[in-house]
Formats: sequence, structure tokens, C-alpha cells
Amino acid sequence: MSQQTFTVQGMTCGHCEKAVTTAIKTLDPQAEVRIDRSQNLVEVKTEQPREAVAAAISEEGYTVAA
Repeated sequence: MSQQTFTVQGMTCGHCEKAVTTAIKTLDPQAEVRIDRSQNLVEVKTEQPREAVAAAISEEGYTVAA
């Protein structure tokens, strides 16, 4: 599994964290997700390509910075 870090804008509450986590887990049920909302960081350990994880987060309505 590779460690990927995303800067995600728009996460303001626990519900946001849950939505992002669920989106990633839907893509990869084996993924390990850690969110630091105060830093706008989402760390993911997954076999999925970075683009696919970023797309899953974006589909939930959050902005993923480059």
C-alpha cells in the first residue's frame, strides 16, 4: 500500500470527515484513512491510484488541492 496525502478544502465538521472517509472506503474498503481537519489534510494508505482517490473525494463535494 502507498501513503498518499491530500489537502482537502471544505471539511468543517465530523460529518465532513465521515463523508470523505466513506467515499475513500467505497473506492477501497482496505484503505486506511486519517484526517486532520485543522490542517485540511487527508492521509490515505491504499493501493488505488492517487487520481482515483482524489476523484472520490471531489465527488463528495470537497476541493482537493494539487
